[in-house]
Amino acid sequence: MGHQIFFPFVACTIALLASSSLVSAEVVKHSSHIPNSARKMLACLVERFVAENDTDSILEPEKSEDSILKDLDIEGSIDYGLTTTDIASKDFGGIYAVKPLAFIRPAGADDIARVIRSALQSPTITVAARGNGHSINGQAMADHGLVIDMKSMGHNNRIDVNVASMYVDVCGGVLWTDVLKRCLGYGLAPKSWTDYLDLTVGGTLSNAGVSGQAFRFGPQTSTVMELEVVTGIGVKTVCSNSQNSELFFSVLGGLGQFGIITRARIMLQHAPDMVRWIRVVYSEFDEFTRDAELLIMSESFNYVEGFVIVNSDDPVTGWPSVPLASNQSFDPTHLPKKTGPVLYFLELALHYNKHDDSSTVNTLVEKFLRRLTFVEQLRFEIDSTYMDFLLRVNHAEQAARGSGIWDTPHPWLNMFVSKRDIAAFNRVVFQNIIKGGVNGPLLTYPLLRSKWDSRSSVVLPQSDIFYLVALLRFTHAHPKESEIKQMVAQNNEIVQTCIKNGFDFKLYLPHYESTVEWKKHFGDQWIRFVERKSQFDPKAVLAPGQKIFTRND
Repeated sequence: MGHQIFFPFVACTIALLASSSLVSAEVVKHSSHIPNSARKMLACLVERFVAENDTDSILEPEKSEDSILKDLDIEGSIDYGLTTTDIASKDFGGIYAVKPLAFIRPAGADDIARVIRSALQSPTITVAARGNGHSINGQAMADHGLVIDMKSMGHNNRIDVNVASMYVDVCGGVLWTDVLKRCLGYGLAPKSWTDYLDLTVGGTLSNAGVSGQAFRFGPQTSTVMELEVVTGIGVKTVCSNSQNSELFFSVLGGLGQFGIITRARIMLQHAPDMVRWIRVVYSEFDEFTRDAELLIMSESFNYVEGFVIVNSDDPVTGWPSVPLASNQSFDPTHLPKKTGPVLYFLELALHYNKHDDSSTVNTLVEKFLRRLTFVEQLRFEIDSTYMDFLLRVNHAEQAARGSGIWDTPHPWLNMFVSKRDIAAFNRVVFQNIIKGGVNGPLLTYPLLRSKWDSRSSVVLPQSDIFYLVALLRFTHAHPKESEIKQMVAQNNEIVQTCIKNGFDFKLYLPHYESTVEWKKHFGDQWIRFVERKSQFDPKAVLAPGQKIFTRND
């Protein structure tokens, strides 16, 4: 039989036999009826077909929601209680509230695979992975679906540090805070962080994970060596740059659309003992951006971020928010006579070890700062342990909880803006639309496109240098609905202003309500994104809260 006829014939036969559990890869490998040249290839096809299609569940007749949950056999637990499902219906953003069918506490990756395979038996049930609940716009919710509590996974205490190979294996539901503490016990630490560390590993890797180290090492997604993922067809798969690479890069920054991260292998580096933490103030945006770009293009500080503050004595968003210690103060008389409604400051960090000579550290700091054009009298610095520096936002969290604003809504807006348009953005947004502040931190600092892997699912502006812009809004302890609506409306105004002015920008932690908007967001990467969805989650079971795809039968 000629190969042109033979291959389609066998492919059909394999599909039929595999679906009835009558063939396996081993059977094909040892079959004398198949030519030697084709035997190995067909064995691989069979193995993949059986693994990816999980025919036992796919071929079963559709079930009702009640029967699916009743028949769901997992080692963990399934909670239908109002209190628990209420938790799963909310997030840090506090803007959306969507009730799930059940809250699943899995014992491990196998439980997650069983949950997804069970959901496939229904034409409507969806599955969402919930980390520490820090989504802003309901991205980790599932309306009348199944929400998986990643933090409760039985393997969550697994943080295995490999000192010789300089990596750490962690469960997807582990908090970065715990990763930091475990790794520091070996004198090691991941290369790239987020500002706030009480986020799950799987959660940040599904977006990108950005902080002041990203100009050196890229986002957290650029420091991943290997993943274990449960796909939208309920198959647990190990993937990396060299193994199942399409799945690997799809999941990184994939907004949870292609699989749930159950384990990640993260690169490590030797951790410093101490940090020289510095803030320097600017009155002019062009000087601020010029210095920021100079720093990220050179080997100087280990961390570079930037902030916008209101040019006033507002305790939250003005001058008092800049000093790093209680014995430091911001004296506005040092500012130039003519200043605008907002000011800017760079936040910098230099790593060193406790045995390093202080004069050497001082000399390096002066060398790096000498090239900058900040207001000389408005320079603030302290020495901090490396751990305390990385946990700086966690410390701020305690104060926010004490004042009651941590659990109120947070209409945040995060975006990437091209270097080409950041000056215009400053004029129309920083100095106009939000010149009165956002009642919380307002970040902006440059990043290098070359440090991001284009094979991941993250979309970026076109320029080689682009700026993170983050409006981290807080409401008052007992906010009125009108206050929240006003913040959301202002966010929308900023986005529409960017569109109207033709700015090259992308939302980070994106949120859209329609397919048309998502297509525009992904641009020329939309087709690739859709193809990946068809391959790894063809029924659109996963991450319905993103509102990118609709569950299909």
